[in-house]
Amino acid sequence: MGKKTFLYEQHRQAGAKIIDFHGWDMPLHYGSQLNEHHQVRRDAGVFDISHMTVIDLTGQRVREFLRYLLANDIARLTTPGKALYSCMLNEQGGILDDLIVYYQNDNQFRLVVNAATRDKDLSWINQQAEPFAVQVKERDDLAMLAIQGPQAREKLKPGLPANLQPTVMALAPFYAAWNNDEVFVGRTGYTGEDGFEVILPEQLAVTLWEALLAAGVKPIGLGARDTLRLEAGMNLYGADMDENYTPLESGLAWTVAWSPTDRDFIGRHALEEQREQGELRVMVGLILRNQGVLRAQQTVQVEGGGTGYITSGTFSPTLGISIGLARLPAGIYEKVMVVIRNKSLFAQIVKPPFVRRGKACIELN
Repeated sequence: MGKKTFLYEQHRQAGAKIIDFHGWDMPLHYGSQLNEHHQVRRDAGVFDISHMTVIDLTGQRVREFLRYLLANDIARLTTPGKALYSCMLNEQGGILDDLIVYYQNDNQFRLVVNAATRDKDLSWINQQAEPFAVQVKERDDLAMLAIQGPQAREKLKPGLPANLQPTVMALAPFYAAWNNDEVFVGRTGYTGEDGFEVILPEQLAVTLWEALLAAGVKPIGLGARDTLRLEAGMNLYGADMDENYTPLESGLAWTVAWSPTDRDFIGRHALEEQREQGELRVMVGLILRNQGVLRAQQTVQVEGGGTGYITSGTFSPTLGISIGLARLPAGIYEKVMVVIRNKSLFAQIVKPPFVRRGKACIELN
């Protein structure tokens, strides 16, 4: 028996196939992963992501603390509600987790981190926060829903508190709005579609879930969440990045804020050394030009005899081809060979994302 979100009974009532996901009993699908994938690309779906960890940080030095804790620079967050994606690194520059940070006011920020890294993250953040006298509060009293898809905006609106609707409907991407401490809505997501992530108390989460389903929004499980995020070219923690690799080796160099040069953040020295040494491993997108499916841990052969490996792979329901992310030796490549069932098959290097807002971002022919 794993941990259950506030919406566990709603999943059972919807016919979910429940699996263990890092200690949580979570829905894999509700009958058809493929249908759920297309539902999000073509209309709207709702995900229960309450297993993720919401952390509130407060204190007079919280801004200073986050500029030390994160590789990206929250100094650029000057408007309440603005969000920022960042990696949290160890001293060696390895990625402890990736997260979204929301700026609420100069003394208060909200973090959303992964479920599988909850204990490690909380321990690390508490340890680092102490010298800054920042209060760290996990909000396990709150649920979290993601509503994603081209119709997400219109179908979410009736389920929001009336006094929050105008603000949420006017939100720009990567901004958030909230209603006191009850309902917090970010225009963020993990699918490559328009959408929102709503953080709210248990009973309000159940009410919103049921209102969305009544409006025709379908429940979506973890299976489709993974194919959607891979089409969107987004890294998955534990697969495409972990403590053994830095952002510079994980396709996330864009999340490291080098300026100002006098900002000292955890892992900076290690990243600077790695950058100066050069010859960094690279993360690339792949599409398979033969029949077969790219899967994690398959070997990738590059010109010159080096090898890498697939970090994430799947069959793309939207594109009708197999796609993946791979970590390769330093170099510039156009084509590689992937070993699938003892056969070496051609795969083409492409730049993710593969799909954005329902449209292909790569040449399919």
